Amino acid sequence: MSFSKWIGASLGWSIGGPIGAIIGLALGSMVDAAVNENRDTLLGEGKGRKRPQYSTETHTRPQTQSGDFEVSLLVLASVVIKADGKQDQRELDFVRQQFANMYGKERANHAFKLFKGISKQNISTRQVCGQIYRMMDHPSRLQLLHFLFGIAKADGHVTEAEVTQIYTISGYLGISARDFESIKAMFYNSIDNAYKILEIEQSASVEEIKAAYRKMAKKYHPDRVIHLGEEHRKGAEEKFRQVQEAYEQLQKEKGF
Repeated sequence: MSFSKWIGASLGWSIGGPIGAIIGLALGSMVDAAVNENRDTLLGEGKGRKRPQYSTETHTRPQTQSGDFEVSLLVLASVVIKADGKQDQRELDFVRQQFANMYGKERANHAFKLFKGISKQNISTRQVCGQIYRMMDHPSRLQLLHFLFGIAKADGHVTEAEVTQIYTISGYLGISARDFESIKAMFYNSIDNAYKILEIEQSASVEEIKAAYRKMAKKYHPDRVIHLGEEHRKGAEEKFRQVQEAYEQLQKEKGF
């Protein structure tokens, strides 16, 4: 698969708005003639498909496809990696490896070429997240957040600057503070992690714990992101597994 064919197949709703502008600049920085030619088509300067128009008044979202999710990951990953003022090679390697695991080596190499162009830009986090919020469903946005924490943890330590940046992103994405803390707890070890993952207080009763588990198992079930493709099921399964482990831990603690 050539680079131009890959990028043409990867962009859907993400081609418009601030994300489209970021991708356009990234493509423009490349010297590959085929990519430059395809960029003209993608950005509506040639005979390519027409840019989709969506109404923001009805708050209805088109179904997010794998390519849209992939591009959103690349843009937000570049923001998180630069949050602490440096680009750690372990974090860059994590991004490359995760893309290789999800999409295969060839597609990951294409994505990383694009990522390098994106990471050189000054990105408006609010504008990018605003577009993602309008277009992407809630389960997919939760999956994005989980991936971003994985990047931050790739060097073995999540800095305060990275947590602050991810928290800001989660707010712009319309993710609640409870959901943020739930996913964050999956990357830390503390005595109250199980409660945070299940979004309950330590004083919760057995019935409240059971109800919380049912709710979170439904929220994080891998089938909620099946429309993104099988490549994203593994990440969703990881969240689901940690919910199960949190529940099993509390079962042992409470003896039920």
